[in-house]
Amino acid sequence: MGRSGRTALLDRLPGIRRKHQLDFVIVNTENAAGGFGVTRRICEELFEAGADVLTTGNHAYDQRDEIDIYDKETRLLRPVNFPATNPGRGSGMYQDAEGRNVLVIHAQGQRGMFPIDDPCAAVDRELEGVKLGREADAVIVDFHAEATSEKYSMGHFLDGRVSCVVGTHTHVPTADDHILEGGTGYITDLGMCGDYNSVIGMEKSEPLQRFITKIPGGRFSPAAGDATICGAILETDPATGLAARFDAFRWGGRLKPAGGG
Repeated sequence: MGRSGRTALLDRLPGIRRKHQLDFVIVNTENAAGGFGVTRRICEELFEAGADVLTTGNHAYDQRDEIDIYDKETRLLRPVNFPATNPGRGSGMYQDAEGRNVLVIHAQGQRGMFPIDDPCAAVDRELEGVKLGREADAVIVDFHAEATSEKYSMGHFLDGRVSCVVGTHTHVPTADDHILEGGTGYITDLGMCGDYNSVIGMEKSEPLQRFITKIPGGRFSPAAGDATICGAILETDPATGLAARFDAFRWGGRLKPAGGG
């Protein structure tokens, strides 16, 4: 979320990857460029720091002058249930550090979001012909959605068929990281990498004015204080691709730390 979250992640990601022996790293970047979308330069910086794949969300195309990056960079995903004619793709099969196949699927919810195609049907299509533990050693779903109920429904819909379903979009980390009955890791929202002395990452004055007076006073600007890095670490069963361990973390900044450092 903005420069604060981006800088914190760029500084720490190489060490995090080494310390936790991570084979594959996914970063959601929809608010990376001043809170709105992502740029080519930011993508390059994140790949250099250790990210393997970047996801986005409803702000995917906010940097309108750089939309062509979605057709050129296969490691940058927009939601799979965007119109098929839109630039980019919503899923991809990648290889981790050990050469194992990792399918990443990125979808967007319908409740409280702009009108969009059915995410369940879209994810189903991406899973056709892909058996977890056979064609794919791991399947990761970033479900970018507003409603908690819709996120949980997606988790149960995919339980046993994917390695994990991680919720993004609401910027606030939830405490419900666990493994579902069928073996799929789940969390309603990973939270943001950003300054939590804010209104979901934005400097407080403008959102407060709009809530109190209903009158816009200017542009939203990302808060610039110390950032908390939020996310989750998944360990998969090598035989099935299902979750053997799934733990959320919060490191640095204002939030109470969780999940080690």
